[in-house]
Amino acid sequence: MNTSLYPVEAEFQNRRLDIFLAEVQKDLTRSQIKKWIEQGCVQVNGHLSKAHYKLKAGDRVELSIPAPVASKVESEDIPLDILYEDECLLVLNKSPGMVVHPAPGHSGGTLVNALLNHCKDLQGIGGVERPGIVHRLDRDTSGLLVVAKNLAALNGLARQFKDRTVKKVYLAFVRGRVSPDRGTIATPIGRHKVHRKKMSTQHQGGREAETDYEVLQRGSFFTYLRLFPKTGRTHQLRVHLASIQHPILGDTLYGGKPDPQCPKLERQALHAYRLEFIHPQTGKPLSFEVPLPPDLDRWLQSVSTRNPT
Repeated sequence: MNTSLYPVEAEFQNRRLDIFLAEVQKDLTRSQIKKWIEQGCVQVNGHLSKAHYKLKAGDRVELSIPAPVASKVESEDIPLDILYEDECLLVLNKSPGMVVHPAPGHSGGTLVNALLNHCKDLQGIGGVERPGIVHRLDRDTSGLLVVAKNLAALNGLARQFKDRTVKKVYLAFVRGRVSPDRGTIATPIGRHKVHRKKMSTQHQGGREAETDYEVLQRGSFFTYLRLFPKTGRTHQLRVHLASIQHPILGDTLYGGKPDPQCPKLERQALHAYRLEFIHPQTGKPLSFEVPLPPDLDRWLQSVSTRNPT
């Protein structure tokens, strides 16, 4: 356990305890600090305190950061397509069909299982079940993911996602001919009232969600889109496109009945194409792109010969 002591100067008079610690510990998020306060890892003048405690000049705040909890998830020797790696993070191209972290029904074969084999010191980073995971892609979505390799990187990247400074671009094939060439879908998203595994734009009190789109190509029964999510809600792109009657092809959850004239896709035609963020340690801008994977590229080539733009 790593313990740090912080005397409270006059400038922090009446500052909340959790806010104070978030300011003096730049590498930690406020949510992580509040969790440790609840676990009894923070004392003020030798006594346990609440997150909302208002500090006084002269108080002495002691933070004892607990040792990382070892994950019970087993490592597995699963190949990873790593595009970039240093001591803080790695960026990879996730293959379609790979679940990001263990969940009921998926205890093995996940990205986390593979990461634990590749990064021997990843245990406990970011939680017991999903070490290093900053953001997710659905099982059948391919493309770019960034993974943190230490707590400082995890919190630095999480803050960028929260502040919406990470730039993400996706590619998708959707049903029908989308018009106009560019547009924005700005509809709140919440949990479906009946089907709890689904999200919906019909939920009262849903959270703000916004997606920009750009048409790349049109066929007689499909449109090839570039997507720019401004927020990161669960299933956002899939739900937004379904809400305007242009569901992503191959999406069995939101796509409705298959179009008989559409050649079959074995998974949803969604690919995380570009990812841009600031390195949490060096401050250097990083940008990555991965083209359409072979399965989607083959499908596009096959329909393009029959369905000119």
